[in-house]
Amino acid sequence: MSKKSDREEELISKIDIINKYIMKNNFIELSEILGNTKKMLLRNFFSGISKGIGIGIGFTILTAILVYFLQRLVRLNIPVIGEYITDIVDIVEKNK
Repeated sequence: MSKKSDREEELISKIDIINKYIMKNNFIELSEILGNTKKMLLRNFFSGISKGIGIGIGFTILTAILVYFLQRLVRLNIPVIGEYITDIVDIVEKNK
């Protein structure tokens, strides 16, 4: 009988540890979301839209900063670099 109770106590302690991990990581809420297809699709759809908008805005800002600095380099009249940068800036401005 003592072997069973020791084994039972060991299993109960392991179950308690697993229960703590499940509660800590919100596993139950995650399984509910994955079970509801509409909720998952909506969440992923809006997530994709927000990521796309963020990437678009970020890329626009970085490009504007790059063009600004390239224009400043052209004004410095560095002989070799200036010609290449002038060509790049002209191409960008024509494509606006």
